[in-house]
Amino acid sequence: MWVKVVLLLATISFSFFNSAVSLNRRSFPPDFLFGTASSAYQYEGAAHEGGKGPSIWDTFTHSHPDRIVDHSNGDVAIDSYHRYKEDVAMMKDIGFDAYRFSISWSRILPRGNLKGGINQEGVIYYNNLINELVSNGQKPFITLFHSDLPQALEDEYGGFLSPKIEQDFADYAEVCFREFGDRVKHWITLNEPLLYSTQGYGIGSSPPMRCSKWVANCSAGDSSTEPYVVSHHLILSHAAAVKVYREKFQNSQKGQIGVTLNSAWVMPLSQSKEDRDAASRALAFMYDWFMEPLNSGSYPAVIVNKVKERLPRFSRSQSLMVKGSFDFVGLNYYTSTYATNTPCQFGKPTVFTDNCVRFTNVRNGVLIGPKAASDWLYVYPPGIQGLLQYTKEKFNNPIIYITENGVDEVDDGKRSLDDKMRIDYISHHLLYLQRAIMNGVRVKGYFAWSLLDNFEWNAGYTLRFGLVYVDYKNGLRRYRKRSALWFKLFLHK
Repeated sequence: MWVKVVLLLATISFSFFNSAVSLNRRSFPPDFLFGTASSAYQYEGAAHEGGKGPSIWDTFTHSHPDRIVDHSNGDVAIDSYHRYKEDVAMMKDIGFDAYRFSISWSRILPRGNLKGGINQEGVIYYNNLINELVSNGQKPFITLFHSDLPQALEDEYGGFLSPKIEQDFADYAEVCFREFGDRVKHWITLNEPLLYSTQGYGIGSSPPMRCSKWVANCSAGDSSTEPYVVSHHLILSHAAAVKVYREKFQNSQKGQIGVTLNSAWVMPLSQSKEDRDAASRALAFMYDWFMEPLNSGSYPAVIVNKVKERLPRFSRSQSLMVKGSFDFVGLNYYTSTYATNTPCQFGKPTVFTDNCVRFTNVRNGVLIGPKAASDWLYVYPPGIQGLLQYTKEKFNNPIIYITENGVDEVDDGKRSLDDKMRIDYISHHLLYLQRAIMNGVRVKGYFAWSLLDNFEWNAGYTLRFGLVYVDYKNGLRRYRKRSALWFKLFLHK
């Protein structure tokens, strides 16, 4: 199956790119949604306002500013907490249909759980935002967890290292379903659980900064076990929230619930069996790790065989709860890579060596595609079709939303306004997305990352992913880039 997808993409000639310029909204199904995506910590600011409790990202950026390129934080971010009306008006004017944003768990439950009380100021803020979106014709897509775990739960029992998190997440989700579900018809439980577990517990680059002592700058944790434990609890927390929604709210609210996963598209460095198998393993450890349990109730066989006793197991009841726990899948796609087989590491295994794969962006001396500002982002538009076709064929053709797709440039002042490269990136990805739809993939929407430049995690404010330029030195004023004007034309044709 995986080989069929590669062969399909190989038949597409480079001249196909020229078709991108003729795309517009009418090139997609009438009910197809176009929107932009964001997250609370990267956008909201107001870190100490409105009764919000601290998250692990609040703690991390203040305790370890050296881990952020420009030593910045999200205390103010781009101040969408106060400027949401201005930003929603811009979405409407450009012509978008939907807005994906996350709720800050600690703005609703400052202590992370019900016994710590519900913060009504937080409920009012999100009600106001949702009402503003709906009144401006924007469908709200809400992500419940986008990396910003309440610090109180990290302190109390280690956050997602503990099974206690499952009930607290389900309780938090229930508050949100009850307060906002009359207007919100698309719920996303988690964003990119792969990165939360591997970056926070594999290499410690993100909070809570846990990893094995032999990894640089880490002193606590175990990179060979904790990412698997955390991922297990993330999956069970997702399923617990879905169970609450389906049993208590879905019938009356008529909404849908899913999860957002991220993956690169992975191709073999050569056509040797060893490299083809390596690419398959890479996708298993990157994507199937989370998708297969939702599909079948169990982990991929290759992960079970490689990780062995370090991999948690689902009980029968857990497996039944996890299996089928989604109405749609959100996919975050940015880049692609090559994979080649490498000997499995002995001695001190980690979540990064268990797959026995080496990744590279060069084949036969040629880059896979142009490099963006981020070291990890190489532009390869056919990869979005590859990942979509793979999902269709391996996981029974689920409903899919592209919940993030975008490209960054280095902060270059207002010269960043002329972002023709972003137009090229988006238009060509939309071209291959359209081809996937024509091939029967059930993609229902596309969300660009992001409407506005924002706090980009460890990169701080040094990288810009926005369609709209934010002037960090002049009161956070917003200026539309060339890509925003392109999107307006695209959506109004």
